Amino acid sequence: MQLGRVLGQVVATVRSPGFDNVSLLLVQDTTDDDDGDGATCVAVDLVGAGDGDVVLMTTGSAARVAAGAATPTDRAVVAIADSVIRHGTVTYRTA
Repeated sequence: MQLGRVLGQVVATVRSPGFDNVSLLLVQDTTDDDDGDGATCVAVDLVGAGDGDVVLMTTGSAARVAAGAATPTDRAVVAIADSVIRHGTVTYRTA
């Protein structure tokens, strides 16, 4: 799994079957640091995350299983983080 911060939504009115009832989020990878220079990707939102939320993403076959077998996806948001602790220090906590 990877940590990421939600930067916004991706709106697509024409979608592949299986994507009818899911939101697409623009997420920046923050797994290695919080500097805001991680790769940006699109992920299927399975938990209702919003702008600025720190989320856990899964990739590959784990993302496909989480999103449902009929939904062809490589990345899915599966949790919203309450806090992140690195080296014994809280680096993120929800308000």
